[in-house]
Amino acid sequence: MTEVGAPRTAAPLPSRSGGKKLMDGRLKVGEIWGIPITLHASWLLVFGLVTWSLAAAYFPTEYPGWTRAAYWLAGALTSIAFFASVLVHELGHSWVALRNGIPIRGITLFVFGGVAQISREPASPGVELRIALAGPATSLGLAGLFRGIALLMGDTVLVAAPAIWLARINLMVALFNLVPGFPLDGGRLLRAVIWRWTGSFHRATQAASVAGRLVALALMGFGVITVLGGDVLGGIWIVFIGWFLDNAAAATQAQANLRELLRDVTVAQAMTRDCPRVPRDRTLEQLVQEEVLGAGRRCFFVTDDGRLCGLVTLHHIKSIPLERRSVVRAEDVMTRTEQLTLVGPEESMLAALEKMDDANVAQMPVVAGGELLGMIGREQIVRYLRARAELGV
Repeated sequence: MTEVGAPRTAAPLPSRSGGKKLMDGRLKVGEIWGIPITLHASWLLVFGLVTWSLAAAYFPTEYPGWTRAAYWLAGALTSIAFFASVLVHELGHSWVALRNGIPIRGITLFVFGGVAQISREPASPGVELRIALAGPATSLGLAGLFRGIALLMGDTVLVAAPAIWLARINLMVALFNLVPGFPLDGGRLLRAVIWRWTGSFHRATQAASVAGRLVALALMGFGVITVLGGDVLGGIWIVFIGWFLDNAAAATQAQANLRELLRDVTVAQAMTRDCPRVPRDRTLEQLVQEEVLGAGRRCFFVTDDGRLCGLVTLHHIKSIPLERRSVVRAEDVMTRTEQLTLVGPEESMLAALEKMDDANVAQMPVVAGGELLGMIGREQIVRYLRARAELGV
């Protein structure tokens, strides 16, 4: 399953710093191809449930006679291999995306499986098709691999038994993801086909999202029937999956509408020119008292004799302990000019938002012909959209 993050006005992004870090309920466990790999806290729940169901039900039923320790060891190792398979599925999407010049913010494993956070939409239906197919194709390949292991190790039951289960589950993952509705891979395939047919990315996204919501409603209905049939736990789980898919499809619809709106709006229409210039030696305490609290400003261009040196935002100030703000200067915490991501006033707000997402920043200076004009940020974009909504535009 893939997720596109470019149109969001705010989003928690995986840290690119080294080591393990717990953030927003996610634990960074490593990087592959420069892509941060994180575990959501909810992953622990489903890992425990899968391990328990294998050790307490599946393996004892299918393979009686093992020791209790063997059942639990096989259950835990099989569960780890299953989630490794989910990670490989997402890496399949990510590899194709990277090959087509689309950055990946991160891959997260969570209660419903895994998601690769693609930073922006594909440029063509063909790219969309290839990215979407990569995941199911990878899972099918894994199903074949585990089936082969099971055949080769048939006499070693402790190896063959988990391999048989992993072959089945990877086949199920591939087939389920081919269901034609967002946010499943089949929904992206459907969007690619409609996009190629109509020439409209927006219409294709809306159609795939509607299909996704219908699939989600069907799953929730099936879950309710399952509950009424006596399988309460299984039915509730199916309902939760349907609920998750419905929310994701609805978010995709809203995302598509936002993209369509922002595509025709320029940076100049939403940027603010109220971003004062401050000298390099201004202390953070002075900025807080005179500009933040006094005037409600949140960003400052740091200059030296009229030359732009960098940018200080409220985020920079908050990173410094309160007791040190009277001695720390603007130049000590600023993002320097060469590190800034710039945008032109005539660029679309959608392009600006994609630039912010790619650079993992909340605002960017607006520059034309070497002249500093102002600032565009997520806050200005949200304010612009809110004003349009209030005016009924």
